Amino acid sequence: MEAKLTFRNLKETDWEQVSGIYQEGLDTGNATFESNLPNWEGWNNGHLKECRLIAEINNKIVGWYALSPVSSRCVYGGVAEVSVYVSTKFSGQKIGTELLGRLITESENNEIWTLQAGIFPENKGSLIIHERLGFRKVGYREKIGKMNGVWRNTILLERRSNIIGVE
Repeated sequence: MEAKLTFRNLKETDWEQVSGIYQEGLDTGNATFESNLPNWEGWNNGHLKECRLIAEINNKIVGWYALSPVSSRCVYGGVAEVSVYVSTKFSGQKIGTELLGRLITESENNEIWTLQAGIFPENKGSLIIHERLGFRKVGYREKIGKMNGVWRNTILLERRSNIIGVE
């Protein structure tokens, strides 16, 4: 019998498993500029309270998503940065695609009209998934941050929703 992928809202009690998957992303060196795993409080305070979801197989968390505000200014209230992480043990199973698709729907239900992502060019899988789901490249940020003594570039992508007439 094939294991079924299920989804539910992320809770504080999920942090141990969620942070383990986040650490796997940090370990790749191609997922984020973060170098240290935050604690629950730091992570929780840096992400929107809505639009947090986990993917599970047999009650084990295999992936998650969340959104971060891009600015504290009220005019950017409908703009958020995407975080989608899948356990390396489950990569290649389209879980990231499923999570990002659900994130798009949930963000629109929460009146978020622009999603953005800054992705390292080396993270080809993430770039492909984002573009397949309607994100477009809007910029290339050369040497935008230094990581382990090396300047890194990112590709800036965004997805605009037409939920409030923004196209």
